[in-house]
Amino acid sequence: MNRLAFGAILALQALGFSACARADEPARAVPLPVVDETKPHTGTSEVAVLSGGCFWGMQGLFEHVTGVREVVAGYAGGSAGSAQYETVSGGSTGHAESVRITFDPSTITYGEILRVFFSVAHDPTELDRQGPDSGTQYRSNIFFTHATQEKIARAYVAQLAHAHVFHDPIVTRLDPLRGFYPAEGYHQDYLLHNPGSLYIVMNDQPKIANLKKLYPNLYRDTPVRLASAWR
Repeated sequence: MNRLAFGAILALQALGFSACARADEPARAVPLPVVDETKPHTGTSEVAVLSGGCFWGMQGLFEHVTGVREVVAGYAGGSAGSAQYETVSGGSTGHAESVRITFDPSTITYGEILRVFFSVAHDPTELDRQGPDSGTQYRSNIFFTHATQEKIARAYVAQLAHAHVFHDPIVTRLDPLRGFYPAEGYHQDYLLHNPGSLYIVMNDQPKIANLKKLYPNLYRDTPVRLASAWR
């Protein structure tokens, strides 16, 4: 995603170097959140907005999560006027590349969404970068939409930190959602449309494989796709 360094990153990856995770810290299952929602008996809809590096991979991963109804790539943290890819890529807009996840809370809870986020979606100990991509637009960020989400997220970060799940401190930011702005159409479902891209193969396909391996009960083989109007 950082086009200036992209060629060099791909060259390193072709030689066997993976920038998406530390060699001594592979993806691992993390504990369930102690504080979480109670699943309602009937299906409704809830929204989670998360940032954890390039939105191509985040969208592609969560489209394989059971109970997720829609995942939109976009921008959060800045203003509507600066929510364009080329502007956000400058790193000074306040935006982070993000995904808006609409899910059925009777099937999957907000806490379970965060469990996937903290374990296989990204590395929450990387500050203002993720894998080969650097800049504040690639930061780890949870944008909570209401007080219950904030309570669950803050409790979960404290729980994981207390349990020393990661070698390094968690740097994930927690902020109220002020607005989410969908990204340009060519970014939507990018992983599904470009499964053979070297960037996708090296950085994002392993995350889907880890979801299937670590959380088979949360994995579905057929991903949910955005409507054709988004493309």
